[in-house]
Amino acid sequence: MVPTAAYGTWPSPIDAALAAARDGRPEYVGVVGDEVWWTAPRPTEGGRRALVRRRADGTEESPLPAPWNVRSRVVEYGGQPWAGHARETGGPLIVFSHFPDQRLYAYEPDAGPDGPASAPRPLTPLSAVGGGLRWADPVIHPDRGEVWCVLEEFTGPAATDVRRVLAAVPLDGSAAEDRSAVRQLSDGRHRFVTGPRLSPDGRRAAWIGWDHPRMPWDGTEVLVADVTPGGVLHGARPVAGGPQESVPQVGWTAEGQLLYVSDRSGWWNLYRSDLDADAGAGAGAGTGGGDGGDRAPVALCPRAEEFGGPLWKIGLSWFHPLENGLIAVIHGRGATALGILDPESGELVDTAGPWTEWASTLAAHGTRVVGVAASPRSAYEVVELDTRTGRARVIGSAHDDPVDPSYYPEPQIRTFTGPDDREIHAHVYPPHSPDRIAPAAELPPYVVWAHGGPTGHAPLVLDLEIAYFTSRGIGVAEVNYGGSTGYGREYRERLREQWGVVDVEDCAAVAEALAAEGTADPARLAIRGGSAGGWTAAASLVTTDVYACGTIIYPILDLLGWATDETHDFESHYLESLVGPLADVPARYRERSPLHHVERISAPFLLLQGLDDVICPPAQAERFLARMAGRGVPHAYLAFEGESHGFRRAATMIRALEAELSLYAQVFGIERTDVPVLELRR
Repeated sequence: MVPTAAYGTWPSPIDAALAAARDGRPEYVGVVGDEVWWTAPRPTEGGRRALVRRRADGTEESPLPAPWNVRSRVVEYGGQPWAGHARETGGPLIVFSHFPDQRLYAYEPDAGPDGPASAPRPLTPLSAVGGGLRWADPVIHPDRGEVWCVLEEFTGPAATDVRRVLAAVPLDGSAAEDRSAVRQLSDGRHRFVTGPRLSPDGRRAAWIGWDHPRMPWDGTEVLVADVTPGGVLHGARPVAGGPQESVPQVGWTAEGQLLYVSDRSGWWNLYRSDLDADAGAGAGAGTGGGDGGDRAPVALCPRAEEFGGPLWKIGLSWFHPLENGLIAVIHGRGATALGILDPESGELVDTAGPWTEWASTLAAHGTRVVGVAASPRSAYEVVELDTRTGRARVIGSAHDDPVDPSYYPEPQIRTFTGPDDREIHAHVYPPHSPDRIAPAAELPPYVVWAHGGPTGHAPLVLDLEIAYFTSRGIGVAEVNYGGSTGYGREYRERLREQWGVVDVEDCAAVAEALAAEGTADPARLAIRGGSAGGWTAAASLVTTDVYACGTIIYPILDLLGWATDETHDFESHYLESLVGPLADVPARYRERSPLHHVERISAPFLLLQGLDDVICPPAQAERFLARMAGRGVPHAYLAFEGESHGFRRAATMIRALEAELSLYAQVFGIERTDVPVLELRR
């Protein structure tokens, strides 16, 4: 007989160290000859990103040891940090961005006389100005002896003293000491750009650009330029997109037709445009939301679902054209499936397998498609699809069960009703353990998780942080509140000028519905979130009495500060859409900021902050705590040296997770002796 024990007191083999060690996921897959490469997290190695190589024989290795850290800081969130080229002799050539100095390096893993690697050699110089020189979304052009990529260059001390252009970096290393050896490719007309994509014949390059105050999910332009024999981009012109149309990815078919994802229909769908035919018809550049003149882009698979997502990082990909004319696509309400699309018939065949979420990274070589996928029973792993047979298999970062899978939660996909009868999407993870059941009359505590972004999405995947709580008898509800991606532009724009209102209401509606239906204990509800989710958690404690406590992780707490000089350039105008233009509604910025209403907070809270965070800086947390001092509300503040926006070090994640559990144990009246007691101050 399974023993009975109160919710929250259950023993669990999923401890904080295990959850921390499994944090993060593979990213940025690429094919180099017959090999597959990607980056992978190393929480126990200072949180670095390792470069992983899967050889043709199936062996997997990390050729660059610590402290090499393959990660870009372009727009702070980064982007594609590496590129590879399969040479006929000498093995692969890899170019990558090294996180500590942000220089590009060339690396030849098989260049030694007997095969061992040579040391990486720098391709770009250092800069003493601002955040320095940063590079992302590289593509190697061996015939030109160059790497084409995005250059982010700081021109002054402020976070907004920055410019971004397309640039060509010599592979011979001449730019390592001489900045002038870097060729500028684009004219700098846009504040933000993605890397250039060359047409198959090399005659054209296409990229995406946008400007403040728009974010890339608001409106972007697709630009196309002719490539001269000397490698100059000539006559750049907009051919798609616009102020009210978001294009997050662009590419080419094997025949030289332009491919791009656009939300012009209200959903991110895939389109094809024949630029030669357009030019022959005399069509002009698109204006006000897409192709203008006589252009008629073809929707390849028009559906009320997404074939793309928010461009939080430079170089993300949701589609990849194949040599046989088919197109690999990630699609669904959310990124739920990998499919192969026939662009002529519109037929779409999905990959068979257990995966319910595909990361925004794809690569292809011949008939093989490689992506990164996960499910509620497996963490993210590298998956290869053979399009000839339809067979998919795991080829890298394979999931293994560190504990009996019976301790994993069983998620429920739910749709709740919020204010004005609006739909709210959520994933509910009830408490679950094979070792314990709760007394029949007891209702479990629940923690509502608000995802970051806020233009983001909570995926339906195995997360050992969630399992850490559910296996102990504490439920979790992840809310894809209004403003989340995956459900079309209309759902996404529910948050326009309503941040701190709709997100708070939707999370509260889910919590109250779980309590009303008898799923959760109404007296033991908590709210938790990081970044934008930290804002929602703090705003929820200010404006509602739904929650008994909250965990606030590297949050935004002061809209006025964040709208002026307390964040990075990428999001420095984000609040114009989320809250409204500061010049027009200054009172709204103060009214919604938790910093200015600490007197309304009565619930205990835990505040977690990275001291190197330039996106949500610790200064906001410190001002918030100063105003909370002496108010008698139990709270704790943990600040972590060396951590920025998003915790990456195992020791940090262990301390943070155990502190969070201790908060809930104290507030919910749960006895636990397996975590350090969090000291709550007043």
